[in-house]
This record gives sequence, structure tokens and C-alpha cells, in this order.
Amino acid sequence: MTTGGADERAGRRDPAARRTRLRLYQEQLLERMQAAKNGAGASVAQLGLAIGGARYLVDLAEVGEIVAPVPVTPVPLTRPWYLGLANVRGSLLGVIDLARYFDDGHVAAMPAAAGSTPRLLVFAPALGLNCALLASSVYGLRHAGTMTRDGEALRDLEGNTWMPLSLAALVREERFLHIAR
Repeated sequence: MTTGGADERAGRRDPAARRTRLRLYQEQLLERMQAAKNGAGASVAQLGLAIGGARYLVDLAEVGEIVAPVPVTPVPLTRPWYLGLANVRGSLLGVIDLARYFDDGHVAAMPAAAGSTPRLLVFAPALGLNCALLASSVYGLRHAGTMTRDGEALRDLEGNTWMPLSLAALVREERFLHIAR
């Protein structure tokens, strides 16, 4: 009789072991993404997500993780698009409503579409900003190489319009970095 099953069950209950497995999985995923990106002629997948009523494509290398929404603590005297601070796995993150940001905070937060599952899109540590975006829903991987150009946008085979979104460019925007009113 082996004790492998008992060890596995104990690992599931041990938060430290779970974090270690999650970190290992994320490292392996990042290695595979980088290998795909560096491969000759490889089609790089991007993450498709909805923010407000629009669809966006984000480079996977710019995403740290995707988590279910957690409680957000409002911060006084900040812009309307800055929702507040959230604790995600022990890290304090600023949570941004990008739909409001793009509309300069003039619109009310868009309710999630029926059947959609809101998520927080955490920025990759390489971007140097402890931040997360509120996404109305996440569509999963999309291959931009199979889409047709329509100006700055891309159109998939089903006729959906996707806008490229660079989180790296976003963290360099002066307005994005200044959350105070």
C-alpha cells in the first residue's frame, strides 16, 4: 500500500503547498507562452475579455492571473474609475473599472451581462504595478492571427470586434497613474 494518496490529500489542505503548486503551474504556463512567442511563425494567443460593452485582446505575458472578484475597499478622494483596494492572495491591488476610465469616469459602472461572470485581471509582476482590472467576463484564448484587420480593431470569424489592449502601455499613461481627484 502506498501513501501517495494521503500525501496528495494533505497537500490539498495545506495552503503553502497549494501556493507552491499554483506558482509552479504559473511558471510553467509563462515558459510555454514565452516559447510560443519566440517560436518561428507561431500563432500567439491572446486573452479575450469584455470590459463594459467592448471586447478586448490582452497579451498573456502582461497578465499575472485571473481571479473571482473579492471585496474592494473604497479609497476616498480618488477618481470614479478607481474602485479601491482589494486583497488578492495577500497582495494589495488597486482595482480599476476600465470602462469608466476610458469614458473619463462619466458613466456609471456597467452591470454585467446576464450569464457573464465578472473577473479581476491582475497585472503581471513585470509591469511593476499592483493593479487589477474589472472585466465583465473573460472569453479565454483568442488567436489574433486568424482575425481580419478593421482599422485598429480586429474582427473574428463570427463578426465580433476586438480591440487590442496593452497593459504595459496603460501603466505608462500619466492619467492612469494619478488616481487622486
